[in-house]
Formats: sequence, C-alpha cells, structure tokens
Amino acid sequence: MLSSVDAMTTPVPSPSWLGRIARRAAVDTEYLIVGLPVAVFSFSFLLALFIAGTVTSAFVFGLPLLALALLVARGFADIERLRLGRLQGAPVPRPRYRPADPDAGWVRRTLAPIRQGQAWLDLLHGLFALVPSLIGFVLGVTWWALALGGLSYPIWYRYLPQDDEDNPVVKAVLGSDTTANRLLFYVGVGVIALITLPMVLRGAAALHAGYSRALLTSLAQLQGRIEDLTESRAAAVSAEATALRRLERDIHDGPQQRLVRLAMDLSRAQRQLDRDPAAARQTLTEAVGQTRETLDELRALSRGIAPPILADRGLSSALAALASRSIIPVELAITVEDRLPAVVENTVYFVAAEALANVAKHSGATTAKVTVRRQDGAIYLVVEDDGVGGAHLAKGHGLAGLADRVRAVDGQLAVDSPDGGPTVLVAEVPCGS
Repeated sequence: MLSSVDAMTTPVPSPSWLGRIARRAAVDTEYLIVGLPVAVFSFSFLLALFIAGTVTSAFVFGLPLLALALLVARGFADIERLRLGRLQGAPVPRPRYRPADPDAGWVRRTLAPIRQGQAWLDLLHGLFALVPSLIGFVLGVTWWALALGGLSYPIWYRYLPQDDEDNPVVKAVLGSDTTANRLLFYVGVGVIALITLPMVLRGAAALHAGYSRALLTSLAQLQGRIEDLTESRAAAVSAEATALRRLERDIHDGPQQRLVRLAMDLSRAQRQLDRDPAAARQTLTEAVGQTRETLDELRALSRGIAPPILADRGLSSALAALASRSIIPVELAITVEDRLPAVVENTVYFVAAEALANVAKHSGATTAKVTVRRQDGAIYLVVEDDGVGGAHLAKGHGLAGLADRVRAVDGQLAVDSPDGGPTVLVAEVPCGS
C-alpha cells in the first residue's frame, strides 16, 4: 500500500549483504536466548495457576484462579508479541479482548476472560512454548559454541590437559592425532559452523516464531481482515451514495432545467406556427441550441459512468478518448495493453476522469500527464499537472470521494500537491498477478 507519493520514487539505500546477515543473526540470537527463560517462567507460573484453578473449580475461588491464569497468560502473550515485532521488524497485530459489560456484576467481570477464545490460546501458548524455545535455545547455543570455540581453538588449546590417547574423531577424519591435524580439524569445524550459523539461527527462530504467530496473531489477522472488508464495504456504499447525490444534483441543476425550457419553447413554437411563422422559426432555432447544450452537459455528467468504449475496447482506448475530450493537453503513457477485470478498469477510468476534470476546473494547469502501469500485482494510475497545487484528501473535498471509490476495491489513493504545484495523484488498484 502507498504511504506517500515519494515512497514510490525515492530510492532507499540498502546495507551490504554482510551487514544484513550479521544484523539478522544478532536479532535471531536475541530472540532465541531470551525466549527460553521467558518460556520457563511462563510454564511454571501458568501451570501452577491452571492446576490450582482446575482442581479447586468446584469451590468458590477455583474459577477466579482460572481467570487469573488466563489474565497472566495474556501478559506473557503480549510480551511474546513484542518479541515477534522485534524479530520481524514490524509490530504484530494484537487481538481484541472483549471487556465485560459495564452493567455486569463483579462475578461476570471476574470471569470474563474464561469466555474468550483468544485467552485460552494465550494459555496454550504459555504452557507449551517451552518446547520450541528449548529447541531453538539448544540449536543457537550449540552453533555459537561450535563457531566461536572452533575458530578460537588455536588460542586456548595449549591450556587444556594433554592426554596420551589419540582423539578417535580426529584420527578417523585426518588419519593421525597430531597437534597440526587437531588444529586443522577444530578450526574447520568452527568455519563450517560459522558459515551455517545464520541459516541455523533463522530456522530455529522461524520454528519458535511460527508457533507463537499461529496461537497469538492468527485471530488478530482475521479480525483485521474483517475490519478491512467492513471498511471497504462502507467506502463503497459511501462512494456510490456520493456519486448518486452529485449526479442527481447536477441533472437537476443542468439538463433538467434545460429540458423544461426546451419543452416550453416547443410549446410556444407550436402556438406560433399559424399566426407568426417567423417567430416560430426563431423559437425552434433556440430550441435546437438548447438541445445541443443539454447533450453537452449530459456527456460531461457521464464521465463518471463507464462508457461503451471501455467495455468494448478496454482501458487504453477509453483513456485515449477521455484525453481527446479534455480542454487542456493530456499526455498518455499507458503500458498496460491487455484487458483487466471490469471492476479495475471502471475504477481506474473513473479516477482518471474525475482527476482530469478537477485539473481542468481548479488547477489552472496548462498540461497534464496520465500514466498507467502494472507493478507488483496492482495497477498504478498517476495523474500529474503543472497547476497551482493545493489539492488534498480532506473530507468535504472532491478527492475524498475518489479515495472512497479506490478504497472500495482494496486500493489506496495518495496526493502530493504543494502550494504552487505541481500536483501528482497516484491511485493503486489491486488486480492480482
């Protein structure tokens, strides 16, 4: 999704591959090392509370103890979500925990966590996170020990007690257990461990993180998706209602008034035919002019409705026809020639039509450019002009309705329009691969 127009064009310097590997290894190591003590503490504490609450559930204080165990598990789950966010470099979603009703009694408020599914997932995570954390801790510490111990073996081996017996592993690999062969063997082990260390750390961290994400964030992601769909549906309804109100207002203020006048002129011409043919001819001439003006207004109003050329010949032809009707010169740069889903074509066309209409009415621009390209499973529409700028997406302005229209198809609209111009409008419309 777009966060700003500059985010699409400003290059971000990337660190060297060695620096990226080192930082990734450091983050993975921290996640694995800290994970074990946290898992041990959560397992011990939660297991004691859960057993106490389960065993005494027949008594008054049993269920409150169980609810307390779920609340404590929620705290450990929040700690793990923070650790997951640090591991992946971005915050992870936190599910919503429904609070008790404001008018509920103290019993219902106390037992509210027991009725929530996510609370039990938190408890399940706190009790069994010890398994992946222990595996990750052992793998991480073992590989670090092999790498550091093997590479530093030439420094500290002379301080070890020397046995007369041959080392069977070294002898099996190198043939004899001489000091040189022993150094070569252990340093080689250290080099191999160092080379494979990032992969082992990444795999161990992924194992632990996958378990945590499955229990602690999957429900939150589902809730977030439902919220996005709800927002998109609301945006679609809002955009449709706004478009219908505008169309109704424009028809009432323009073509409807002209049609009323046209009907009156034709009635007057009908009455004048017998007694004053010259006046009737003049009235009919004015009526023809009214008809042309009405047709021009209807064509202008229809710019937000998909024209037949869009359905018959596709987006490129429709935008070319739209640009040819513009009162200012429009340069087209369209690299998408194949047909797109109808909802994508309609949305892109509508946004382009409205944007060019705003350019013609409000920007004072002398030229405009429309660019359409496909990138990363989305269609990007860029409308640029050399006008006075000052456009924004605030509610109550025309571009806010465009943003709702784009958001209705899970897209996003961004505008960069400083005072003095130029203005750049970017619409991102998902279209699949």
